[in-house]
Amino acid sequence: MVPDDAVTYKREPAVIRGTTPGAGSRDERERAPMSGSTNVSPRLERRAWGVLLVLCGAIFLEGIDVAMLNVALPSIRADLGLSTGMLSGVVSAYVLGYGGFMLLGGRAADLLGHRRMFVLWLAVFLVFSGLGGLATEGWMLLVARFVTGVAAAFMAPAGLALVTLSFPEGPARTKALGVYAGTAAGGFSLGVVAGGALASFGWRWVFFAPVLLSALILVAALAFVRDTGGERPPGGFDLAGSFTVTGAMLLLVYGVVRLEHPGDAPVLTVGAFAAGLALLGLFIAVERRSASPLLRLGILRTASLVRVNVAALLFLAAFAGFQFLATLYFQEVRGWNTMQTGLAMLVLGIDTVLAPLLTPRLVGRFGNARVLFGGIVLAAVAYALFLPVGLDWTYAAMLPTLILLGLAFSLTYGPLTMAATEGVAEDEHGLAGGLLYTSIQFGTALGLSAVTAVSVAAGSGLDALRTALIVPVAAAAVGAIVIAFGLRTPAMPPNATTPAESSAIAA
Repeated sequence: MVPDDAVTYKREPAVIRGTTPGAGSRDERERAPMSGSTNVSPRLERRAWGVLLVLCGAIFLEGIDVAMLNVALPSIRADLGLSTGMLSGVVSAYVLGYGGFMLLGGRAADLLGHRRMFVLWLAVFLVFSGLGGLATEGWMLLVARFVTGVAAAFMAPAGLALVTLSFPEGPARTKALGVYAGTAAGGFSLGVVAGGALASFGWRWVFFAPVLLSALILVAALAFVRDTGGERPPGGFDLAGSFTVTGAMLLLVYGVVRLEHPGDAPVLTVGAFAAGLALLGLFIAVERRSASPLLRLGILRTASLVRVNVAALLFLAAFAGFQFLATLYFQEVRGWNTMQTGLAMLVLGIDTVLAPLLTPRLVGRFGNARVLFGGIVLAAVAYALFLPVGLDWTYAAMLPTLILLGLAFSLTYGPLTMAATEGVAEDEHGLAGGLLYTSIQFGTALGLSAVTAVSVAAGSGLDALRTALIVPVAAAAVGAIVIAFGLRTPAMPPNATTPAESSAIAA
């Protein structure tokens, strides 16, 4: 990443804007909060942490929404009589909407206003989550989940940008992002438990509970969150880039989802990938000529940013694949109900506590790259320990994997989120968040498709499940190798950054 003095901050940061009148030039006053100024009033600091609480609620909502649905799928199939393909489509529809519109959502937040996009799409999320709970046919669930995914694609990068712009760069932002990322990771892990409990009362509560939570968050957001500007650029919105990249993402994610059943119309799968890559090439050509590009291609020349996104893709691919296989093992191999499955995975929730308390301190001492590397290595070890799983395994035998995985999440998710916007100009924070969450969604889709394809190819039963477990181990191991290339910190000019910041840049 570029050092602080090379970054041009084009707008005031969200929320924290107050400095003592007359204390230096206007430019100096605007830059002060982002450079760690101590002139920010305690009232504004308290307000920033209040805004963080609202944004944490939103990212937690997204996590539990996905995790709760996964646990409730058997109940949904039994009640609505869905085929296996339709049931898989309920999950895939969300991933299509999320992954397909993420880059557009990230840039829209930068151009049209982070708060505006966050609040608008939170309301859409609320409405369509409720419609999902009222569904009586499979197609109704598909539509509801797709639009919910689109809403999340606009909310997530806007929320991340609001967090980074609400705190000065340095320890305050590191701590805030640690809390934010820990809450996001906690949503995934605790959502399994919540989903098991709610599904025991009826699967529709898995949709209605997020409605209640999102309504509370929406009211709080309207009251506390302030916008960051978001003026339209002189050249207007890049419509050609928006259409081509959204079409490309939709087709590529659809192709990845189809890999779950490689023998089912392979020509269609190959066609989806080919069309997606063609549109992606057209998008790049459009961006090279655009006066106001949706994606500034120069941002992809930063090796550290590429490493972060590749690592995020592989880490989430491993986790999504493992979670899916573990759920099958608990419910279909061992015969546990949804509540037992949720309680078995409760220990994964330790990241909710450790991420905000432990991770910022470790990042401040060792830097993002080293903490991130340690977390992904722990994940690889955790998955490897689960490889010999058997029919007679006690919960105590499974516990080391679950504990290590919870610890791995606490050490990985935060640094990924921090590194995603490290050194990126303010007016591209939404874009950087969009890139990160696109990688996460592609990783989730790829992980599910890969373990499903390997499991189907390996046959059925416990042996097939063990074979498919190799996929998460391999994905996490490759992710660790990718991050290992960033462990060597390049020499920095004097006074460019602190030692901790220099290590973080390597991620």
